[in-house]
Amino acid sequence: MNIVIDSGNTYSKVGWFENDKLIRYTTRLTFTELIEAVLAQAPENILFSSVSHTAADFEDALGKSLTIFDLTPGTPLPIKKNYDTPQTLGADRIAASTGANFLYPGEDLVVIDMGTCITYDLIDKNAVFQGGLISPGVRMRFNAMHSFTKRLPLVEPDSDPELIGKSTHSAMQSGVMNGVLAEMHGIIERYRHKSPDLRVLLCGGDAAFFESSLKPPIFAVPELVLIGLNRILTYNVSLQ
Repeated sequence: MNIVIDSGNTYSKVGWFENDKLIRYTTRLTFTELIEAVLAQAPENILFSSVSHTAADFEDALGKSLTIFDLTPGTPLPIKKNYDTPQTLGADRIAASTGANFLYPGEDLVVIDMGTCITYDLIDKNAVFQGGLISPGVRMRFNAMHSFTKRLPLVEPDSDPELIGKSTHSAMQSGVMNGVLAEMHGIIERYRHKSPDLRVLLCGGDAAFFESSLKPPIFAVPELVLIGLNRILTYNVSLQ
Protein backbone atom coordinates (compact mmCIF):
# COMPACT_ATOMS: atom_id res chain seq x y z
CA MET A 1 0.00 0.00 0.00
CA ASN A 2 1.26 3.45 -1.01
CA ILE A 3 -0.16 6.80 0.02
CA VAL A 4 0.30 10.01 -1.96
CA ILE A 5 -0.54 13.39 -0.49
CA ASP A 6 -1.29 16.65 -2.28
CA SER A 7 -1.36 19.24 0.51
CA GLY A 8 -2.43 22.80 -0.23
CA ASN A 9 -2.55 25.96 1.85
CA THR A 10 -5.82 24.99 3.52
CA TYR A 11 -6.77 21.41 2.65
CA SER A 12 -5.12 18.17 1.59
CA LYS A 13 -6.06 15.37 -0.79
CA VAL A 14 -4.89 11.81 -0.13
CA GLY A 15 -4.87 8.78 -2.42
CA TRP A 16 -4.34 5.15 -1.42
CA PHE A 17 -2.78 2.91 -4.08
CA GLU A 18 -2.11 -0.79 -4.38
CA ASN A 19 0.69 -0.93 -6.95
CA ASP A 20 -0.67 1.35 -9.71
CA LYS A 21 -4.35 1.07 -8.82
CA LEU A 22 -6.07 3.91 -7.00
CA ILE A 23 -8.09 2.17 -4.30
CA ARG A 24 -9.66 5.24 -2.74
CA TYR A 25 -9.07 8.91 -2.11
CA THR A 26 -10.37 11.62 0.13
CA THR A 27 -10.26 15.40 -0.16
CA ARG A 28 -10.60 18.59 1.90
CA LEU A 29 -8.69 17.25 4.89
CA THR A 30 -7.18 19.63 7.42
CA PHE A 31 -3.60 18.90 8.42
CA THR A 32 -4.80 17.21 11.62
CA GLU A 33 -7.30 15.08 9.68
CA LEU A 34 -4.55 14.21 7.22
CA ILE A 35 -2.37 12.84 10.01
CA GLU A 36 -5.28 10.80 11.37
CA ALA A 37 -6.06 9.37 7.94
CA VAL A 38 -2.47 8.24 7.37
CA LEU A 39 -2.12 6.71 10.83
CA ALA A 40 -5.38 4.81 10.40
CA GLN A 41 -3.77 2.72 7.65
CA ALA A 42 0.00 3.02 7.77
CA PRO A 43 1.43 2.47 4.28
CA GLU A 44 4.71 1.03 3.04
CA ASN A 45 5.66 4.28 1.31
CA ILE A 46 4.43 7.87 1.27
CA LEU A 47 4.96 10.68 -1.22
CA PHE A 48 4.35 14.08 0.36
CA SER A 49 3.76 17.10 -1.87
CA SER A 50 2.89 20.36 -0.14
CA VAL A 51 3.02 24.13 -0.62
CA SER A 52 2.50 24.80 3.10
CA HIS A 53 4.31 22.09 5.11
CA THR A 54 7.65 20.33 4.88
CA ALA A 55 8.11 16.58 4.93
CA ALA A 56 9.84 17.05 8.31
CA ASP A 57 6.73 18.78 9.69
CA PHE A 58 4.63 15.91 8.40
CA GLU A 59 6.89 13.22 9.85
CA ASP A 60 7.02 14.97 13.23
CA ALA A 61 3.24 15.18 13.32
CA LEU A 62 2.93 11.48 12.51
CA GLY A 63 5.07 10.62 15.52
CA LYS A 64 6.35 7.43 13.96
CA SER A 65 8.96 6.44 11.41
CA LEU A 66 7.61 5.75 7.92
CA THR A 67 9.26 5.82 4.51
CA ILE A 68 8.45 9.33 3.29
CA PHE A 69 9.52 10.83 -0.02
CA ASP A 70 9.30 14.62 -0.33
CA LEU A 71 8.39 15.96 -3.76
CA THR A 72 10.79 18.84 -4.45
CA PRO A 73 12.24 20.35 -7.64
CA GLY A 74 15.19 17.97 -7.20
CA THR A 75 13.16 14.76 -6.82
CA PRO A 76 14.03 12.17 -9.52
CA LEU A 77 11.24 11.84 -12.08
CA PRO A 78 10.31 9.21 -14.68
CA ILE A 79 10.02 12.06 -17.22
CA LYS A 80 12.42 14.79 -18.28
CA LYS A 81 11.89 18.55 -17.96
CA ASN A 82 12.68 21.01 -20.75
CA TYR A 83 11.89 24.12 -18.73
CA ASP A 84 13.97 27.24 -18.22
CA THR A 85 13.09 27.64 -14.52
CA PRO A 86 12.57 24.12 -13.12
CA GLN A 87 12.82 25.42 -9.54
CA THR A 88 9.58 27.38 -10.09
CA LEU A 89 7.64 24.57 -11.75
CA GLY A 90 4.57 23.69 -9.68
CA ALA A 91 4.40 20.17 -8.28
CA ASP A 92 0.81 19.78 -9.49
CA ARG A 93 1.83 20.53 -13.08
CA ILE A 94 4.66 18.01 -13.08
CA ALA A 95 2.53 15.41 -11.28
CA ALA A 96 -0.35 15.73 -13.76
CA SER A 97 2.05 15.50 -16.70
CA THR A 98 3.73 12.44 -15.18
CA GLY A 99 0.32 10.83 -14.71
CA ALA A 100 -0.63 11.58 -18.31
CA ASN A 101 2.58 10.03 -19.63
CA PHE A 102 2.02 6.96 -17.43
CA LEU A 103 -1.51 6.44 -18.80
CA TYR A 104 -0.63 7.20 -22.43
CA PRO A 105 3.08 6.50 -23.03
CA GLY A 106 4.55 7.29 -26.42
CA GLU A 107 1.96 9.97 -27.25
CA ASP A 108 2.01 13.75 -27.47
CA LEU A 109 -0.24 14.97 -24.64
CA VAL A 110 -1.67 18.21 -23.35
CA VAL A 111 -2.88 18.33 -19.76
CA ILE A 112 -5.46 20.99 -18.90
CA ASP A 113 -5.67 21.38 -15.13
CA MET A 114 -8.61 23.57 -14.09
CA GLY A 115 -7.93 24.78 -10.57
CA THR A 116 -7.36 28.27 -9.14
CA CYS A 117 -5.47 28.87 -12.37
CA ILE A 118 -5.89 26.95 -15.61
CA THR A 119 -2.69 25.36 -16.85
CA TYR A 120 -2.09 23.86 -20.28
CA ASP A 121 1.03 21.69 -20.34
CA LEU A 122 2.59 19.70 -23.15
CA ILE A 123 4.44 16.44 -22.55
CA ASP A 124 5.74 14.91 -25.76
CA LYS A 125 5.89 11.30 -26.94
CA ASN A 126 9.48 11.10 -25.69
CA ALA A 127 8.31 11.76 -22.11
CA VAL A 128 9.68 15.30 -22.04
CA PHE A 129 7.75 18.04 -20.25
CA GLN A 130 7.95 20.97 -22.65
CA GLY A 131 6.09 23.62 -20.64
CA GLY A 132 2.86 25.37 -21.43
CA LEU A 133 0.81 28.31 -20.27
CA ILE A 134 -1.01 29.55 -17.17
CA SER A 135 -4.32 31.37 -17.38
CA PRO A 136 -6.72 32.78 -14.74
CA GLY A 137 -9.15 30.17 -13.42
CA VAL A 138 -12.93 30.35 -13.48
CA ARG A 139 -13.44 31.68 -9.96
CA MET A 140 -10.50 34.03 -10.32
CA ARG A 141 -12.26 35.64 -13.29
CA PHE A 142 -15.54 36.02 -11.42
CA ASN A 143 -13.71 37.42 -8.39
CA ALA A 144 -11.76 39.88 -10.53
CA MET A 145 -14.92 41.36 -12.07
CA HIS A 146 -16.49 41.70 -8.63
CA SER A 147 -13.36 43.09 -6.94
CA PHE A 148 -12.33 45.60 -9.60
CA THR A 149 -15.76 47.13 -10.19
CA LYS A 150 -18.26 48.79 -7.87
CA ARG A 151 -21.50 47.25 -9.13
CA LEU A 152 -20.81 43.83 -10.55
CA PRO A 153 -21.89 41.05 -8.17
CA LEU A 154 -19.91 37.95 -7.20
CA VAL A 155 -21.24 35.19 -9.45
CA GLU A 156 -20.88 31.42 -9.17
CA PRO A 157 -20.02 29.16 -12.13
CA ASP A 158 -22.76 27.53 -14.18
CA SER A 159 -22.24 24.44 -16.33
CA ASP A 160 -24.84 25.54 -18.92
CA PRO A 161 -24.81 29.33 -19.21
CA GLU A 162 -26.85 31.24 -21.76
CA LEU A 163 -24.78 32.55 -24.64
CA ILE A 164 -26.72 35.83 -24.70
CA GLY A 165 -27.16 36.96 -21.12
CA LYS A 166 -30.42 38.79 -20.35
CA SER A 167 -29.25 40.12 -17.00
CA THR A 168 -25.97 41.30 -15.51
CA HIS A 169 -25.73 37.99 -13.63
CA SER A 170 -26.30 35.82 -16.70
CA ALA A 171 -24.07 38.03 -18.87
CA MET A 172 -21.21 37.57 -16.41
CA GLN A 173 -21.78 33.82 -16.34
CA SER A 174 -21.76 33.72 -20.13
CA GLY A 175 -18.63 35.85 -20.35
CA VAL A 176 -16.61 33.69 -18.01
CA MET A 177 -17.90 30.19 -18.81
CA ASN A 178 -18.18 30.61 -22.58
CA GLY A 179 -14.97 32.64 -22.59
CA VAL A 180 -13.05 29.84 -20.87
CA LEU A 181 -14.56 27.27 -23.23
CA ALA A 182 -13.58 29.34 -26.28
CA GLU A 183 -10.09 29.79 -24.84
CA MET A 184 -9.74 26.03 -24.39
CA HIS A 185 -10.90 25.25 -27.91
CA GLY A 186 -8.55 27.87 -29.37
CA ILE A 187 -5.48 26.76 -27.44
CA ILE A 188 -6.13 23.07 -28.13
CA GLU A 189 -6.42 23.87 -31.83
CA ARG A 190 -3.08 25.70 -31.79
CA TYR A 191 -1.43 22.78 -30.02
CA ARG A 192 -2.87 20.43 -32.67
CA HIS A 193 -1.17 22.45 -35.39
CA LYS A 194 2.07 21.31 -33.77
CA SER A 195 0.91 17.72 -33.20
CA PRO A 196 -2.17 16.54 -35.16
CA ASP A 197 -2.45 13.31 -33.13
CA LEU A 198 -2.40 15.14 -29.82
CA ARG A 199 -4.36 13.65 -26.92
CA VAL A 200 -5.85 16.10 -24.41
CA LEU A 201 -6.49 15.22 -20.77
CA LEU A 202 -8.65 17.32 -18.48
CA CYS A 203 -8.44 17.43 -14.69
CA GLY A 204 -8.91 19.80 -11.76
CA GLY A 205 -11.80 20.96 -9.62
CA ASP A 206 -13.57 22.98 -12.34
CA ALA A 207 -13.18 20.40 -15.11
CA ALA A 208 -16.70 19.06 -14.50
CA PHE A 209 -18.19 22.33 -15.76
CA PHE A 210 -16.64 21.79 -19.21
CA GLU A 211 -16.07 18.08 -19.88
CA SER A 212 -19.49 17.56 -21.53
CA SER A 213 -18.74 20.44 -23.96
CA LEU A 214 -15.44 18.95 -25.13
CA LYS A 215 -15.31 16.06 -27.57
CA PRO A 216 -12.82 13.16 -27.92
CA PRO A 217 -9.88 12.90 -28.13
CA ILE A 218 -10.32 15.07 -25.02
CA PHE A 219 -10.68 12.90 -21.93
CA ALA A 220 -11.48 13.79 -18.32
CA VAL A 221 -9.19 12.10 -15.77
CA PRO A 222 -10.26 13.65 -12.44
CA GLU A 223 -7.51 12.11 -10.28
CA LEU A 224 -4.66 12.63 -12.73
CA VAL A 225 -2.47 14.46 -10.17
CA LEU A 226 -2.78 11.58 -7.67
CA ILE A 227 -1.96 9.06 -10.41
CA GLY A 228 1.12 11.09 -11.32
CA LEU A 229 2.22 11.38 -7.69
CA ASN A 230 1.97 7.62 -7.30
CA ARG A 231 4.02 7.09 -10.45
CA ILE A 232 6.71 9.41 -9.05
CA LEU A 233 6.60 7.49 -5.76
CA THR A 234 6.99 4.05 -7.35
CA TYR A 235 9.82 5.39 -9.53
CA ASN A 236 11.72 6.66 -6.49
CA VAL A 237 11.14 3.42 -4.59
CA SER A 238 12.62 1.51 -7.54
CA LEU A 239 15.79 3.64 -7.32
CA GLN A 240 16.51 2.57 -3.75
